[in-house]
Amino acid sequence: MAAPRKYSLELRERAVRMYRTSDPKPQIKKLAVDLGVHPEALRGWIRQAEADAGERDDRLTTDERAEPAALRKENVQLKRANEVLRTASAFFAAELCATRRDVDREVVKGHFRQVVAAA
Repeated sequence: MAAPRKYSLELRERAVRMYRTSDPKPQIKKLAVDLGVHPEALRGWIRQAEADAGERDDRLTTDERAEPAALRKENVQLKRANEVLRTASAFFAAELCATRRDVDREVVKGHFRQVVAAA
């Protein structure tokens, strides 16, 4: 099976605009052949444009589709920040309590340096 072809954003926008501004609406298959794109690709672009315009309720908008990826990225950053703060807390607790012998300060310092360097 061949790899899917990539179409430029300009071609996608032009194809959707041609379909939406035509009266009467052309057959998607015929328009796709005229533009040299796969009919199912054109159909998907049209459906997505309709969802973005609020004309369809059966599909997520482009913004709604991008939101989970942005949230996952933010989650990774927050986990990294929490690890740095956790390590810093342990480091400063060990420094403040000099009589406490169950914490090896050098181990905590080394771990703190590794986490800060990784961040």
